[in-house]
Amino acid sequence: MTPVSDATATGQARTRAYRVAYDGREYAGFQRQPHAETVEGTLLRALAAHGLLDRGDGPTHATPPGYAAAGRTDAGVSAVAQTVAFEAPEWLTPRAFNGQLPGSIRVWAAADVRDGFHATHDATRRTYRYHLYAPGGGAADGVADRGYAVDDDRVRAALTRFSGEHDFHNLTSDETGTVRDLTATATREGDLLVVEIAADGFPRALVRRLVAAARAVGRGTTDVERIERLLAPEPISGQFGVGPAPSAPLVLWDVEYDGVSFGVDTEAAASAREAFGERHRDARLAAAVTGAIRDRIADSEANREPP
Repeated sequence: MTPVSDATATGQARTRAYRVAYDGREYAGFQRQPHAETVEGTLLRALAAHGLLDRGDGPTHATPPGYAAAGRTDAGVSAVAQTVAFEAPEWLTPRAFNGQLPGSIRVWAAADVRDGFHATHDATRRTYRYHLYAPGGGAADGVADRGYAVDDDRVRAALTRFSGEHDFHNLTSDETGTVRDLTATATREGDLLVVEIAADGFPRALVRRLVAAARAVGRGTTDVERIERLLAPEPISGQFGVGPAPSAPLVLWDVEYDGVSFGVDTEAAASAREAFGERHRDARLAAAVTGAIRDRIADSEANREPP
């Protein structure tokens, strides 16, 4: 895809930032890849369908003038406030943008921004939320999913150790940009412990590794003091490192910019609520079916005649 001149194809253009929500479970991440379905690739195809990018055989890296995105979420990671910005015609409202997008991706708000605005570099704060399945809360006495239960207080103690400015080089594969000042908290919501982590930016897989380390402390498989070793200047060899938690429960929750106020497109937001509501109902139905199968097998085992 190659850019199409705004003067000839779209009329008056201005730099605009868009809030994008997506269910990342069916995508190989945000950033375009040559042979995989990605969120960014889907957004650019939508712009091509709107006539804002040439559908020809141009370079695969071509994007609209001024294009940038707030972050490159990994495969399976979702978002409610991913932000993309570029020179867009006045008619490209969130509602119009959605006309060429699947239900798994919805644009729901927008803001006019200054010329030269960069969605990546101008972000002042990014917030992620990880929905950790941890039924029962507190100690694991008597809960059905004992292997998933955590001690909430121990998780919060670990997150407190991570909060503040540290060099997180032992929790990412990146070699630069590893010093970050972050805040990390956890809130109990039923069977979920929602871990919220915010910073000005994140090196690769840091959020999921932080969650994995805090989860290990919460399950009692490691001590809170282990956090100090992870934050120490000395590198940790691979076999003693922390692998990332699964990606599907992670959501890019918010991205902040100084002086930028996003206006919600009410029709686009309603469309987003409906689209994600349908996906939520489908997921609940799938959970009900698999739960019924599990329970039926459990009942058969309990009522089995002895040999």
